[in-house]
Amino acid sequence: CVLSACECVWTDWIDVTYPDGSDRNGGDYETFENIWKKYPSWECAKVENISCRAEKFPSYSIADLGQKVECNVNVGLICNNKDQQIGGIIPMPVCLNYEISVCCTPNKPECLPPPSTTSTTTSTAAPTTSSVSPPISTTAPTSTPVEIPSPTPTPSSTTTTTTTMPPSSTTTSGSTSQTTTTAPVSTTPV
Repeated sequence: CVLSACECVWTDWIDVTYPDGSDRNGGDYETFENIWKKYPSWECAKVENISCRAEKFPSYSIADLGQKVECNVNVGLICNNKDQQIGGIIPMPVCLNYEISVCCTPNKPECLPPPSTTSTTTSTAAPTTSSVSPPISTTAPTSTPVEIPSPTPTPSSTTTTTTTMPPSSTTTSGSTSQTTTTAPVSTTPV
């Protein structure tokens, strides 16, 4: 049986941390991050598969140990003491010491996904927030001359006169405010 040059290769069992039974917030963390911290030269281009086991109980499946453990190709193994219950294979609510073996894609250019050579130009408009303020009027509204009729008609004729006062201008901070005042003049019977 000849292996393909890019077929994943299983590592030996890796155990880089040991759970502290006296620390409720501790656990066993056989994560890829911890492996790289301890062994900076460790290379695994891509983890394709993972196998996790308790160091003292290698023939038991994780499910048969009665512990809550995360074991996956994204992070490695995580076991938190605080997640454990009394029972299972050990009488204490702490993590067992675990070890992992991973199947790694060889770190060779021909085994890695090719770098993207297609130019991806997306003309998606970037989300922008614009706010448009309505124009601010610096001129006060001018009043329109209004005819004021006499309160009650009388037999004699009445004349209503409306006088518009000349506009007055006020300048404030460079803007002009214009006010026009309309004042009614007395009605005189004719």
